[in-house]
Amino acid sequence: MQIIKPWVEVPAIDGIKLMKNLERAAKQCYRTQGNIKDDSYDHFLRNCINRGHESVLEHEKITVRLKCDIGAYKDLTRHRHASFSIESTRYCNYSKEKFGNEIAFIEPCNMETDAVYEMWKNCMENIEQCYIKMAKEGALPDQLRMILPHSTAAEVVMTANIREWRHLLSLRADSHTHPSIQQLMIPLLLYFKKEMPALFDAVPYNEQFDSKKYAEIKLI
Repeated sequence: MQIIKPWVEVPAIDGIKLMKNLERAAKQCYRTQGNIKDDSYDHFLRNCINRGHESVLEHEKITVRLKCDIGAYKDLTRHRHASFSIESTRYCNYSKEKFGNEIAFIEPCNMETDAVYEMWKNCMENIEQCYIKMAKEGALPDQLRMILPHSTAAEVVMTANIREWRHLLSLRADSHTHPSIQQLMIPLLLYFKKEMPALFDAVPYNEQFDSKKYAEIKLI
């Protein structure tokens, strides 16, 4: 059994280039491309957002790869305007060599006492033992998946345009969201804020969430 921490793999974004592309596309509406200057994108895009003219943000998209638990990706896939490719527990047999003959579980970030954590850990160990035994008895992956818990780790490829990322992050980096989602989305939002401030500065997040629990951001 593996107990691992979540991560988010993100392309190294050229935020200025992306924002300039959005400015160029948006100014088609006004035929004012001739007014573009080196730094005009910042004020222009902030104005677009303030006026609710967010359709122009759909001209650029970002794809990320997540290592998260099943519970987390079930919440994320509720966002209809994003695209997902998800590790299938129906076809992935974790008893096989390619998976190290074991199940990986995401370490929970919301179990505050050692006693509760140890009970969770024991439960995961029992599930893995049953999974491996069932596999040896000839159970197929679509039968084995029936005993996998929300804590099971899975990889997800997720793509959304900038408008949807703003909407999604405003909801999923909020304090009312499950901690395992905040753990993923807050550090991603902070990266976007750093690289594309005109687009993401105004998106709020739960500043009280413990930064030590943030998922690792991996740049590729």
